[in-house]
Amino acid sequence: MTPGTIQKLPHVTTRRMLDMKQNGEKIAMLTAYDFTMARILDRSGVDAILVGDSASNVFAGHNTTLPITIEEMIYHARAVVRGVQAESSRAMIVVDMPFMSYQLSPEEALRNAGKIMKEHECDALKLEGGRVIAEAVKRITDVGIPVMGHLGLMPQSIYKYGSYKVRAQEDAEARQLIEDAKILEEAGAFAVVLEKIPSALAGEVSRSLTIPTIGIGAGPECDGQVLVVNDMLGLSTEFRPRFVRRYADLSSIIEGAVRQYVDDVRSSSFPSRDESY
Repeated sequence: MTPGTIQKLPHVTTRRMLDMKQNGEKIAMLTAYDFTMARILDRSGVDAILVGDSASNVFAGHNTTLPITIEEMIYHARAVVRGVQAESSRAMIVVDMPFMSYQLSPEEALRNAGKIMKEHECDALKLEGGRVIAEAVKRITDVGIPVMGHLGLMPQSIYKYGSYKVRAQEDAEARQLIEDAKILEEAGAFAVVLEKIPSALAGEVSRSLTIPTIGIGAGPECDGQVLVVNDMLGLSTEFRPRFVRRYADLSSIIEGAVRQYVDDVRSSSFPSRDESY
């Protein structure tokens, strides 16, 4: 390979994720909701991009993930797919199934899963829940659609919880979570997100499964990690949970750039002669 060239890496698949777990390679996952960010993330080497229903919060300004629709998720997924295809096409693209698109019945879940998959070229879908949605997961995976599970704090159930506090701290809920993780694996899930649970519990779940675990606020013993990209880049300034490490302060950088632009326009220093035709 010529020095300075970027090696074309193979697309990350469900098989590759399983191999990463077996080989002890950590999985790096971030959210994206648009073409530009997806292109940057893929170019930067993330293993997977989650088109999260968190778009309801960080993109549309809702207080919860519940309002976002299938059509809106498809819109975001199309943009992300195009962004990845425009770059290295390496990152796996996982799309959240939104609230009430899979909870009514396994048949409704399969119908909506098929609709989402047919509208773009994503790699997998993500569903929240354990034993309650196991039949839906099985129906979806049986027709060849990969499913990533999601346990612990499940944002689509936030009104049931009443808060965003750490889940599964009590023995009964911890035992149920371990059981639900195994149920999801048996139903055909290729991975499971563990959100905001004790680190020791996440480690126990990770060791008990053959499929990889992706943690968010679940400690270092998971097989991978995921963060909302707006949080880790410092674009969202109001949301500051302890599990988010801020790798940049883009909110301040962007605000400073915009203020400078406004000043330059008002002072007639922009555009200059060199910036005019």
